[in-house]
Amino acid sequence: MSTDTALDRLAARLGCAWPHLYAAARDSELERQRLTEAAAAAVPPDASMVVFGSLARGELTAGSDLDWTLLIDGPAARDHIHAVRQLSVALTDAGVRPPGPSGVFGNLTFSHPILHQIGGQDDSNRNTTQRILLLLESQALGQDAAYERVLRLVVERYVEDDRGLRYSKAGSELLPRVLLNDISRYWRTLTIDFVSKQSERDDGWSLRNIKLRLSRKLIFVSGLLICFAAELYGEREALRCGDKVDPDRIVTFLLRQLRGRPLDRLAEACLRPDVRPETARALFDSYDAFLAALSDEERRGALKRHSFDDPRDSLGSRVFTELSRIAHRFQDEGVHRLFFEDDEQLRRLITRHGVF
Repeated sequence: MSTDTALDRLAARLGCAWPHLYAAARDSELERQRLTEAAAAAVPPDASMVVFGSLARGELTAGSDLDWTLLIDGPAARDHIHAVRQLSVALTDAGVRPPGPSGVFGNLTFSHPILHQIGGQDDSNRNTTQRILLLLESQALGQDAAYERVLRLVVERYVEDDRGLRYSKAGSELLPRVLLNDISRYWRTLTIDFVSKQSERDDGWSLRNIKLRLSRKLIFVSGLLICFAAELYGEREALRCGDKVDPDRIVTFLLRQLRGRPLDRLAEACLRPDVRPETARALFDSYDAFLAALSDEERRGALKRHSFDDPRDSLGSRVFTELSRIAHRFQDEGVHRLFFEDDEQLRRLITRHGVF
């Protein structure tokens, strides 16, 4: 087995295979290559086609849809809407499942609100979602100049606005608290919006519930680990120039952290010496089983059709019960132990900065 990634190293240490994690990663890479070719002609010079969700995370399964946007970094132009239509046609011709009905994806996204409306009344759920997912689970397909520019500008904005970070004293903890608070706010928004969707539409409730407790929670965990990374991996002093914080170094460091897959960030944390093998196995065995279920057309279909209030759907109930057990293990034996029991430094960071 190769040892190119944190996930590879963790699998080698534990003697685990996790076939569905690796199959999803391979399928994701092939699909990104295919869609890059299919969509290339439709993307204008001032834009990037950006994908989110399972494809961007390297977790593609047979039933995955495609969350995408055309990210514009420049003045509005009449041709932009035509580019979106061309992209939609190209992706439909390529056999891609369209995004969900939320309206967040499958359209235009302009850089101005993502960059300049962080917090405040104009920072809508849609804007927050696009910004946080741009940071935590996105990739540009094809030309990436607009994407890379916007990503750097957003990170620079978080660092610039974080006076506690920029003026922290030598020897003190180095955490991007503004970014951490925005990631935490996004997670809490997801959980309460789930309840709103529950009352608005019953279809797909069970699938959304399981995704919230596994793939959505993974994104939150990954975001926390990014914010804790300077402390966890001994980078605090490297990000200073003398007794002052170097904002450019912090931006570069955060961008480097953002490049990795969420599963690799989690694996890197599980490679820390105090994290028990049982904790790592609970996390990654659970996630492998989750992807296995989503890859199975019959089980995924049953879960998607299952209504929480319909006892007649025996297959959907069995699949939901099985995946609920998996989600509980991921949380109780994995996430909780990782942050609150195994690793003293993680426990201190999550208690001090993630709870209060």
